[in-house]
Amino acid sequence: MMMRKRTGIVFKAHRLKIHPEYFQPVLDGIKLFEIRKNDRNFQVGDFATLNEYNPDTKEFTGRTISVRISYMTDFMQQEGYVVLGLKID
Repeated sequence: MMMRKRTGIVFKAHRLKIHPEYFQPVLDGIKLFEIRKNDRNFQVGDFATLNEYNPDTKEFTGRTISVRISYMTDFMQQEGYVVLGLKID
């Protein structure tokens, strides 16, 4: 896990898989959130690289998007899951 500094605060950088049916709407700016298991201790301000992954071929497509986590809540989510608000970086 890489770390980036911004205005003296350390933010984490995450690399995440995302299926094609979710990748394109994020890229188009239509889907501005992700529901994820919070096994990485996500925080508002963290950066993420979303790597498009095809589960049928079990391969990465090579397409990526850099996003920043702009919002986070666990309201009405299963135990251990969060909703992440995304802003394309």
